[in-house]
Amino acid sequence: MGNPIARHLIKAGHDVTVNDKRQEATANLIELGATWGDSPAAASENADVVFTSLPGPPEVDEAVLGVHGILESTRDGMTHVDLSTNLPSAVRRIAGIEGTKGMAMIDAPLSGMQVGAEEGTLTIFVGGDEQTVENVKPLLELFGKNIFHTGPLGTGNILKLTNNMMIHSSAILVYEALAIGVKAGIDPERLYEIWNLSTSSRFVQGVPRLLERQFENPSFTLSLTAKDVALCVEAAREMNVPTGVAAAASQVYVRSLVKGYGPLLMTASMMTVEEEAGVKIEKKQA
Repeated sequence: MGNPIARHLIKAGHDVTVNDKRQEATANLIELGATWGDSPAAASENADVVFTSLPGPPEVDEAVLGVHGILESTRDGMTHVDLSTNLPSAVRRIAGIEGTKGMAMIDAPLSGMQVGAEEGTLTIFVGGDEQTVENVKPLLELFGKNIFHTGPLGTGNILKLTNNMMIHSSAILVYEALAIGVKAGIDPERLYEIWNLSTSSRFVQGVPRLLERQFENPSFTLSLTAKDVALCVEAAREMNVPTGVAAAASQVYVRSLVKGYGPLLMTASMMTVEEEAGVKIEKKQA
């Protein structure tokens, strides 16, 4: 996600310095005019605004607080925009540390996947001080179509995590419904045909794609899905909100990771449901 976002910033004429654990991942950005920084500290040294776009809390912690992290270059007046899907309490903890050096922080997780980043049509959930959000909004508008100020710092991730929790938890119910039907002897395409004309229609629109079993070359990996659902369950636990359904779905994703499905598309968790039910959910062979 960070690569196309950086391209939008470069295209708009901004001076951009980049860092990644894999320098080769930034080669196209360097060709477009970006400068390479040997560390997060080097990349943020002369910046007014620092963006982080990383897999999750451990990676953000390392980039900010680790050796040669962003904190080493933090100065009064800088702003840190974390685009990562993160734990709200982790965001607030980092913001507190950065604030001691005069750096402001907002959380601005993204929805729209790779295609949205490429096209500049992402939905962005922004949590933080209103003035800080307004200051960086022109930059967010370069790659976001729908930008929502959700409230105080951390609420951006509440919106993102609950959004993903609903998507990925409800997906498990669809896989289980398919497994029940198939084990009862009903063809899965017939199941979809009837469901699609019933009150469950809105929930089963992805079934035809599921039956294609295209789990390779993921646009969003199962490992990231497992991380997002787990983070939402953890955020809810910190607020004393019960999440029995999401917690159960989270365990399906964890079992899928154990089975080695992490690098596959998020829908590969259907194979975990299949294996545990003793069925195979697929179209009839022609």
